[in-house]
Amino acid sequence: MQHKLFIDGKFVDAVEGATFETLDPHDGSVLAEIAEARAQDVDRATAAATSAFPAWSRMAAAERGRLLLRLADAIDDDVENLALLETRDTGHPIRDTRGLDVPRTAATFRYFGGMADKFQGSVIPVEQGFLDYVLPEPLGVVGQIVPWNFPVMFTSWKLGPALAAGNCVVMKPSEISPLSALRVAELAAAVGFPPGVINMVPGFGASAGARIVDHPGIAKVSFTGSTAVGKGIARSAAETLKQVHLELGGKGANIVFDDADISAAVNGTAFGIFHNQGQACIAASRLIVHAKVKDEFMERLVTLTRSIKVGDPKDSATEMGPLTSAMHRDRVLTHLALTQQDGGKVLAGGGVPQDRALAAGYYVEPTIVEVDPGARVAQEEVFGPFMTVHTFTTEDEALAIANDVAYGLGGGLWTSDLSRAHRIARDLRAGMVWVNSYKRVNPGSPFGGVGVSGYGREMGFEAMREYSSPKAIWINVDAQLPAYYPRG
Repeated sequence: MQHKLFIDGKFVDAVEGATFETLDPHDGSVLAEIAEARAQDVDRATAAATSAFPAWSRMAAAERGRLLLRLADAIDDDVENLALLETRDTGHPIRDTRGLDVPRTAATFRYFGGMADKFQGSVIPVEQGFLDYVLPEPLGVVGQIVPWNFPVMFTSWKLGPALAAGNCVVMKPSEISPLSALRVAELAAAVGFPPGVINMVPGFGASAGARIVDHPGIAKVSFTGSTAVGKGIARSAAETLKQVHLELGGKGANIVFDDADISAAVNGTAFGIFHNQGQACIAASRLIVHAKVKDEFMERLVTLTRSIKVGDPKDSATEMGPLTSAMHRDRVLTHLALTQQDGGKVLAGGGVPQDRALAAGYYVEPTIVEVDPGARVAQEEVFGPFMTVHTFTTEDEALAIANDVAYGLGGGLWTSDLSRAHRIARDLRAGMVWVNSYKRVNPGSPFGGVGVSGYGREMGFEAMREYSSPKAIWINVDAQLPAYYPRG
């Protein structure tokens, strides 16, 4: 595993020689000492990206695309290694990193590799005698701050469109889980990306992250993380008037109507909240279930929840691993205590596993609680294997509960009524809605939210627009313009 900064095509030590530990969340052991980027290192990386930008932005779009396609192939070839790195660094079960996360990473790079020479400008029909065309130009050097929950996948979500559009990148992987991003940088160098186009500066938000946001040579910051940090980034970025893209928290509503396919809804609900230990901004964290089917639905869901195999994420039989850090585990457990203060009822889980083999790790049981929709735990993002349950009898009541939070990222519903599906999908306040499924993503489908879930979009053509600026060019072909000042 790589443990140094990646700047200007080389793995290098931090200027000040600082390091930090990245830990295995299964047992708290040290995986590696990682070079800690600080302000001077961000400056070095930005200088390298600035130097590389003219040649990279002028490279034929198809050639940039070919490099992204080669990177996708290299990731496919490295799936076992990358999956194990991701599992050891995040606690995400190996069956998911091998079967979902790494393949999705390759698929994203492959999508934007194909997009590079298909992102077109336009011709505007203006007055006679003029040709007016619009070119999508790259922004320059962009800063990207990646979260700790799906680090390898989010690395591709941010790098892919930025590079395809012709930008150079300074990326800060999370200090909690930096290993897979450093491996992607290593693979990128191996397949021929020019030095300086991709730079990785793992470090802490208060130092490396803050310098990315403040640096006058960085044209845009793309951040995925908490709403509180996102607000701070937006305030700081205003000082240099740099563009900001924020993909922030969520509190996903998952509505089950009385005509739903119960088996599908139970399985989809469990996946929506317990996949990756609930550490997902789009997690189905609020179950809103119709009173007519509540008893049957909850009996089946609680039974399934109690059967989930919690254990060592390196074991291919494990279905749910540890949370990614001790600090985050403690935060989730704090919300369990709040449930009792709010008069909630624990239906499943509610603590840490009793298995001694897991005692050193950051484990929390898959948990379901029933509380009032206005309770803190039903309003705040817990970001763990923690779901609240609410009951409704009418569509209006379901929508009122679903939309009565500050977040607006993802939401879902289960029904066999086609009209209802379209109606509720339209009225849910969310950037993404799933019908008779939950938590589906694809490189071509825009990903992002409204409200305090942020603004801007990952994925698809929208992501290419995030990393480009439209330039209008006017050509006087044969327009005969009268002199505005006849004396001239």
